[in-house]
Amino acid sequence: MRGGKASGEVKLGPNASLGGKRLFPDNNPWNQDISREPVDPNSDNLIKSIGANRPLHPDFGTVYQNAPNGIPYVVVTGQQKKVPVKFTYADESDPGPYPVPFDPPIEGGPRGKGDRHILMLDRDNWKLYELFSAYPDGSGGWKAGSGAIFDLKSNKLRPAGWTSADAAGLPILPGLVRYDEAVVNKKIEHALRFTVVKSRRGYVYPATHFASRNTSADLPPMGMRVRLKASFNVKPFPAEVQVILRALQKYGMIVADNGGNWFLSGAPDPRWNDDNLHTMKKVKGHDFEVVKMGPVTTR
Repeated sequence: MRGGKASGEVKLGPNASLGGKRLFPDNNPWNQDISREPVDPNSDNLIKSIGANRPLHPDFGTVYQNAPNGIPYVVVTGQQKKVPVKFTYADESDPGPYPVPFDPPIEGGPRGKGDRHILMLDRDNWKLYELFSAYPDGSGGWKAGSGAIFDLKSNKLRPAGWTSADAAGLPILPGLVRYDEAVVNKKIEHALRFTVVKSRRGYVYPATHFASRNTSADLPPMGMRVRLKASFNVKPFPAEVQVILRALQKYGMIVADNGGNWFLSGAPDPRWNDDNLHTMKKVKGHDFEVVKMGPVTTR
């Protein structure tokens, strides 16, 4: 099997439907059912550090500050022209070239000043290309902070200690809430991505990189996974939010970057119902528990 579960066709273009196809093999950490894994012995303190009474925040939707709200992606063919990219952190980036389309969707929009991620999925070669802080160089190429290429037919991680287009060294696209899954297919069969304000100087599998100097064992390391408690009642929520919450019970969500506390990442789509998404704020930090972690790498 080329990737994970497959059903429909992978479409082309910005934020296109992946037809129910999983982005990595079924036994990849992103696709792992963690609903029955033991709770980490330090779960309560870790949850408190993120905010036991803070709400889950949907960091995606339709439009925010005149730009699509969320982290966009674009599906391209294997024939998409590849362009050179110069990296600030070249020693931890995959050199490319990268299949950046002429007018790619950029996080925050073309004039955005934030993380400016560009995510490109090559549907023919089943490869994922991701850039962080990407800007056109004025001569057909791009400059970026960092970049990573993932073979979606493989479970191979980044080299230990390497970043990616994300602080944790993880791919971004597999952890996004997407409209084609939550609303069209009505099922999300993978873990999701979230951020915390304060993380630890350390990472746990499947992360490969940390982005903090704080050594407190009560702070989350990159790669830490939380899950929504099985006892949490999802039935009062709108249908698409129920799909998201069930995924959080079965697959959980992984600390992937420093950002807002409990900020859940997703791809923008004009069809999202923002009012429905905002009902997620009724979910609080104390509704989650930390899945038992393996060894923490600190250097």
